[in-house]
Amino acid sequence: MTSKAHGSLRSIVAASPILSTILNRWSAIDLPDCWLSGSAIAQTAWNAAFGLPAAYGLADVDLVYFDEVNLTEEAEARHADRVCELFSDLPLRIDAKNEARVHLWYEAKFGYPITPYRSSEHAISTFPTTAGALGIRPDQGGLAVFAPFGLDDLLSCTVRPNKVQITEAIYDANVARWKACWPALTVIRWSDG
Repeated sequence: MTSKAHGSLRSIVAASPILSTILNRWSAIDLPDCWLSGSAIAQTAWNAAFGLPAAYGLADVDLVYFDEVNLTEEAEARHADRVCELFSDLPLRIDAKNEARVHLWYEAKFGYPITPYRSSEHAISTFPTTAGALGIRPDQGGLAVFAPFGLDDLLSCTVRPNKVQITEAIYDANVARWKACWPALTVIRWSDG
């Protein structure tokens, strides 16, 4: 990842009242191996590129964390409720998911099992698109970025499948929603990705 791409992402995040508010309150989140992740970052970048309001098209914002000590649904729900309360002044839901327990429910939701994740970074590496397989969080240097596929697709508004874990049907469902909101996206078909 180039320093120019990192700088572009930093500027996009800083200009977003939603993402910047979350990062400014990061210490209050207090979750292990936590990242602000996924499609909310990509959609914020698309909004910036297409001149749309920062919150346009965002359904929620995901915080992923990794707590292999407490895999209960109740603990995850308590953290999610606490995070929601912390950001109750924002115009959309901020959700917290324990990636250490995803394998416990994934098959029931998506129809096939997955192996347990080893970390939040491992989970992010399996997200449905290369642009959305991304995590950010504050660090001493400003903004830590985990982008296993780099930032080129994100910054060029390109949607490309990450076939590590998802199916074509999952990818196509995401693409259909995104194209409805951001018709100028460049979408790489599953068969070409």
